[in-house]
Amino acid sequence: MKRILLFLILISSSISFSQTDQEVLKTIYTQSLTNGKSYDWLSHLSNQIGSRLSGSLGAERAVAYTKEELDKLGLDKVWLQPVMVPKWVRGAKEFAFIETKPGKTTNVNICALGGSVATPALGLKAEVVEVQNFEELEALGTENIKGKIVFYNRPMQADLIQTFEAYGGCVNQRYKGAVEAIKFGAVGVIVRSMNLRMDDLPHTGSMTYDNLPVDKRIPSAAISTNDAELLSTMLKLDKSIKFYFKQSCKQLKDVQSYNVIGEITGSEFPNEYMIVGGHLDSWDLGDGSHDDGAGVVQSMDVLRLLKESGITPKRSIRVVLFMNEENGLRGGKKYAAIAKQKNENHVFALESDSGGFTPRGFSFDCTDAAFNQVLSWQQLFKPYLIHYFEKGGSGADVGPLKTESNVLAGLRPDSQRYFDHHHASNDTFDAINKRELELGAATMTSLIYLFDKYGVNPISNKEAIKD
Repeated sequence: MKRILLFLILISSSISFSQTDQEVLKTIYTQSLTNGKSYDWLSHLSNQIGSRLSGSLGAERAVAYTKEELDKLGLDKVWLQPVMVPKWVRGAKEFAFIETKPGKTTNVNICALGGSVATPALGLKAEVVEVQNFEELEALGTENIKGKIVFYNRPMQADLIQTFEAYGGCVNQRYKGAVEAIKFGAVGVIVRSMNLRMDDLPHTGSMTYDNLPVDKRIPSAAISTNDAELLSTMLKLDKSIKFYFKQSCKQLKDVQSYNVIGEITGSEFPNEYMIVGGHLDSWDLGDGSHDDGAGVVQSMDVLRLLKESGITPKRSIRVVLFMNEENGLRGGKKYAAIAKQKNENHVFALESDSGGFTPRGFSFDCTDAAFNQVLSWQQLFKPYLIHYFEKGGSGADVGPLKTESNVLAGLRPDSQRYFDHHHASNDTFDAINKRELELGAATMTSLIYLFDKYGVNPISNKEAIKD
């Protein structure tokens, strides 16, 4: 009986070994689309746990849940990596209105920016000065800004097809807006939400005070795009109108949290590490389904899909669920620091942190030679409508792992709807399409498989085409 079992195992291994790359990718996509786990995992993460801001009960529960699920996969190792994270709490729901004259007000939709201080207990009311950028702020000077609320109203550039480029073109007003306004005596900051759509949803996100003393800090909030347009129009008619807002957020002491890590140990090169991951924390307004619950469950499913597809990796492959990407990047920095301390050789890292929409391809931070190798695999992805292979950024959490020789990559889904949900209350599970999510998991698994099989050093195109 033992001989028969050994014979069957050898036959199975032989069949797996003889598969072409096209056949392996077909198996991976079939497994993900017919037997995927990412959607079920995300349903629990979003609907049963909810928002997962660093230091929150939701984040703590998410750590426990994802570790438990990874334990069930039969990986070689699963562990928690401790990391100290900031604990910022929003407090009571914010309230704001525009006052055109005493007693005549129009309510507007705002939310505190992550890391902001609170307003005074009774709120803050002042005249408003609108600017598009820091240059306009400086041109106005202290005489026109002191004692007022600065309203940053630079929209995302709508004619840019790459919406992350549009985001990058205006996010500095959210992140550094308070620091710049404080220089000129402002008492508060209101920032147009980072959103290409016109709606009533304010979008939060991190901001900084650059270590300014607490008594110098001013409250900062995001305003919905519809209300930003309203405020701008009203200011054009009457520059003396006032803006009132009240928020009760606070920064507490750092608390301990964890990165969640699982590993399949490599069969030939166990000391060469390839990682795939997303960030487990999310903002508190929605349930973080797209940002970045999708990346978390897709990354978990990569290791499951490798096992289900009968693939035995040559290199050690880890899934890393990073904590605190949103307001500190502590998890990514801690993972990289420990890897350096242990002298671990991370040859490849892939991050999914652009939503769970239809995958279009990848961007790569690598040498030209390594990128040419990637281009030789394009025809393998073509049947799955994956066409985007470009050099560029990877992901915030894997960035600290960068060396001169390794390859970092980021999954690039279609981004046209991403910022409709990003950091807002509608980043919820109902915005997730099951099939799109599963296609992303399969696409990530396929790239991991290819880099594991061929390594990060260039191979001849003939070898890839032959397979």
